[in-house]
Amino acid sequence: MSRPILVLRCGTVPYERAREAQRQLEGRRQADEIPDLLLALEHPPVYTRGRRATADELPMGTEWYEAQGIEVLDTDRGGRVTYHGPGQLVVYPIVSLAPYGDDVHAYVRGLERVMISALADHGVEAGLIEGQTGVWVGERKIGSIGVHVSRGVTTHGLAVNVDNDLQPFEWVVPCGIEGCAVTSLARELGAEQGVDAFADTVVARFGEVFEREPATADPTELGLDLPAGRLGAPL
Repeated sequence: MSRPILVLRCGTVPYERAREAQRQLEGRRQADEIPDLLLALEHPPVYTRGRRATADELPMGTEWYEAQGIEVLDTDRGGRVTYHGPGQLVVYPIVSLAPYGDDVHAYVRGLERVMISALADHGVEAGLIEGQTGVWVGERKIGSIGVHVSRGVTTHGLAVNVDNDLQPFEWVVPCGIEGCAVTSLARELGAEQGVDAFADTVVARFGEVFEREPATADPTELGLDLPAGRLGAPL
């Protein structure tokens, strides 16, 4: 029988607020005070710099980006610079890797399968490119992965461009890849797409790939200062 995993749908949450929630949940999961869970949400416009990010990935300078209404923040996930904004689905699994033999690489491969399967369900054929991270449609990147593991518990996770503004990706060197073309589900299908509906598919596919049974929960049930709401709602 599949083990349950809680799913918290949190609407739009500022990046630092979501990061603080992840820190709290990470410690409680390490102490076995809470079960595994997924945070599904969107962020207001923000560039995040992973542990391997370099200054040339933000060529305009921090002040210029902030003048465009985009925060620039450092984070402890792996990877380089990426962009998050409304219309992009972000899923943060807070899970113990112990049942998976603490195999981080296998976990990341699983997240890739989740994204590829979910995109296929919505009519977009995606895959991997050898030597590159994330999920691609041809040579156009549509999904990113950046994870952090501490004492066997994961934070951060995956992001898929569903129906978001892609211009901010053109102002940086996304994921450290020069000339990286970026796409979205909406661009590939030529029609508007719902973030909440796509989140349903990602959650279902996560359950299949990792043999879990998703169960909806409210953030307040875990004492979190996070909203509960559907994704894709106007700010």
